[in-house]
Amino acid sequence: MKSAYRRYTKYNEKEEDNIIYINGLEINQDKHSCRLYNQKIELTPIEFEILLYLARKRGNVISSEELFEKVWKEKYLDNNNTVMVHIRRIREKLKEDSKKPKFIKTVWGVGYKIEQ
Repeated sequence: MKSAYRRYTKYNEKEEDNIIYINGLEINQDKHSCRLYNQKIELTPIEFEILLYLARKRGNVISSEELFEKVWKEKYLDNNNTVMVHIRRIREKLKEDSKKPKFIKTVWGVGYKIEQ
């Protein structure tokens, strides 16, 4: 049981000291850094904030409107593709398959989420 629990906590989600771990992805809030399988991922400040917001709210679907207003701190304008473009860039940097993303999932017509 102990070894199964140790493997589970090592390879699955956990959060400690402002660091969020999700299946090999490490988001360090204090250092404003991101690592994937111990490889540094270079994110812009906006990309980092998007990923951090989704990670904090993991399990919940976040609309483009909410993401835009929380990250950019401006009112969302109708038909704004800004969030979609940034999500695509984050996925590219995380080397995600756009058809089967491992981290950021699209909920069509609703928004984005990182699963629990």
